[in-house]
Amino acid sequence: MNQKTTLVLLALAVITIFILVCVLLAGRGVTGGEPSLPPYCPSVTPSAQPWTHAGHSQLFADLSQEELTAVMSFLTQQLGPGLVDAAQARPSDNCIFSVELQLPPKAAALAHLDRGHPPPPREALAIVFFGGQAQPNVSELVVGPLPHPSYIRDVTLERHGGPLPYHRRPVLMREYLDIDQIIFDRELPQATGLLHHCCFYGRQGRNLVTMTSAPRGLQSGDRATWFGLYYNISGAGFYLHPLGLELLVDHKALDPTRWTIRKVFFQGRYYESLAQLEDKFEAALVNVVLIPDNGTGAFWSLKSPVSPGPAPPLQFYPQGPRFRVRGSQVASSLWTFSFGLGAFSGPRVFDIHFQGERLAYEISLQEAIAIYGGNSPAAMLTRYVDSSFGMSKYATPLTRGVDCPYLATYVDWHFLLESQTPKTLHDAFCVFEQNQGLPLRRHHSDIHSHYFGGLTETVLVVRSVSTLLNYDYVWDMVFYPSGAIEVKFHATGYISSAFLFGAARRYGNQVGQHTLGTAHTHSAHFKVDLDVGGLENWVWAEDMAFVPTAVPWSPEHQMQRLQVTRKRLETEEQATFPLGSTHPRYLYLASKHSNKWGHPRGYRIQVFSFAGEPLPQNSSMERAFSWGRYQLAVTQRKEEEPSSTSIYNQNDPWAPTVDFSDFINNETIAGEDLVAWVTAGFLHIPHAEDIPNTVTVGNAVGFFLRPYNFFDQDPSFDSADSIYFRGDQDATTCEVNPLACLPQAAACVPDLPAFSHGGFSHE
Repeated sequence: MNQKTTLVLLALAVITIFILVCVLLAGRGVTGGEPSLPPYCPSVTPSAQPWTHAGHSQLFADLSQEELTAVMSFLTQQLGPGLVDAAQARPSDNCIFSVELQLPPKAAALAHLDRGHPPPPREALAIVFFGGQAQPNVSELVVGPLPHPSYIRDVTLERHGGPLPYHRRPVLMREYLDIDQIIFDRELPQATGLLHHCCFYGRQGRNLVTMTSAPRGLQSGDRATWFGLYYNISGAGFYLHPLGLELLVDHKALDPTRWTIRKVFFQGRYYESLAQLEDKFEAALVNVVLIPDNGTGAFWSLKSPVSPGPAPPLQFYPQGPRFRVRGSQVASSLWTFSFGLGAFSGPRVFDIHFQGERLAYEISLQEAIAIYGGNSPAAMLTRYVDSSFGMSKYATPLTRGVDCPYLATYVDWHFLLESQTPKTLHDAFCVFEQNQGLPLRRHHSDIHSHYFGGLTETVLVVRSVSTLLNYDYVWDMVFYPSGAIEVKFHATGYISSAFLFGAARRYGNQVGQHTLGTAHTHSAHFKVDLDVGGLENWVWAEDMAFVPTAVPWSPEHQMQRLQVTRKRLETEEQATFPLGSTHPRYLYLASKHSNKWGHPRGYRIQVFSFAGEPLPQNSSMERAFSWGRYQLAVTQRKEEEPSSTSIYNQNDPWAPTVDFSDFINNETIAGEDLVAWVTAGFLHIPHAEDIPNTVTVGNAVGFFLRPYNFFDQDPSFDSADSIYFRGDQDATTCEVNPLACLPQAAACVPDLPAFSHGGFSHE
């Protein structure tokens, strides 16, 4: 062996030793004694991907920033130079209040989706306040086609039968600011002696804030609102700190300088003005309760006094997410649908398919109301109709790891409300798949044969949150591997409170030294446009009855035999079920087609709710939310009945723009395209544990849509997540039991993005 060969062999030996050392070190820590971290799990960018080509998802996609800008530019050109930015508009101005997607007609949408026809024109709906016209009014204008608009169509007459009265318009933020200016700069200085004595009045009252009530008056045409005053507690909810001072502000005039205080309430008594209250105080004729302003302690704050502990449990995707979000469309191996936010109505999903078959055209929130009681004027009068404030206008950024799982996919929302330029709400939605920690189905057999079969309950969730004044509503649409859909909302946030005096405990519970937690109801209304096996559907009601029967093998004995009762409902009246009444335990929409066992293919509507009593029908404002009468109602679907409510109902509930009870007029529901309207809600009597915040536990209501003979068997049987093994098999091997593979399949750490927050956009 020559020298050159020897050197080559030595070099190869050194390289081999080096590689072996590297391999050994790769399995040990830098100390030489600890294993290295496992690799990161497969992942995708933790945010939605833009939709880069025309497709089905664009049909229901909320307007983009570019489309909103194009609509605003076109409207500004067409409506002339008299438009004022809504953020600065006074009642006598013309302004564009809102722009959002105008949903396409269902027939045109289905022609495109199912039969390949051209898509219907993409359009926007603009609401314009014309305060500067001789007869001030509100108009609704359809603008299209997008993204390059060329026409405006006034649909106000078509939809509402005439011009919308101006007093029905929602209150602009500018109007609230002008009211505050009148209260703090003109009115409160008239009672400085009293306010210094009771309420630490200073800095022109800037340690105080106002809170609106609604509706705004006692009869059609009124625009007079009771405003309560509260301590402005920095970093904590002011809602728990009432002073007992409430002011009735008449703000109907188009000129804010003509707005007046019509009545004053202070700690149990009424006065004609703040000046009169001050005079009586100076004459020692007012019994004053001193209200401390030191509400910044832990009792009121959401800042926990406890130091952070170990990190809470974290769910992750060991082999990457099993769904994708593209534009407004979500797709998994089982489900596809489009999602969005109505600017005023809130979350909605469209074109919902399970295993490639459409189950529903639309499932959407329509309205939420809260009806209060109390012995102060604001509390006793309040009936909040939340669409008027804007369920999505007041949507909030979702906080990663609290509002949604840390690794959820977060989606932004673009909107144009009370502004001339579009804005973006970051992280407005989240989409995630979650292991519920519960078997969807399972059986363990120890009799005759030994086996186990089961499937963990994993669900696909779309979530958004609306913060409407004090309350936070968590809106969920949940999709199950069994073909079921769950729609629900949780309530949390701060309770609304009133000053404690007199017989206050008739209206709630005391939750602070001078604070009453006022009893109230929450109700939400949903539109469910099911298309069960097609557009032609029927409504079936099924229940049970015990029938006296002679025992067949011993006729001299009687028994009570349980049997199923079945009835097909033919008219809208038959398919209307008032809140609190007895209604069939099984109610489902069915197609004309049957499953292999001869039963109509159906989807059952199962409501879970403990709603309070609806407002009595002899109330002068009940028709504004007459949907609250009904737990469930099924009607013919009509394009001219797109929603059960109106944003104009809040400020004129005595002459409502939309009265849902008009939808129910005894038309046939046999073999028609049908919509189910569902109400879910609960009674809330606030209590000590609602301080500082109401928790979501026990405060969730909604409904399920469950297959009922729609399939030939449980579709989750085909799930790749299913587990089955017999007693004679080794369940610790991957070939028998996929769970046995987890130590290898999940031998990774989640690739967590840095924490981020969408900010505070409604300051």
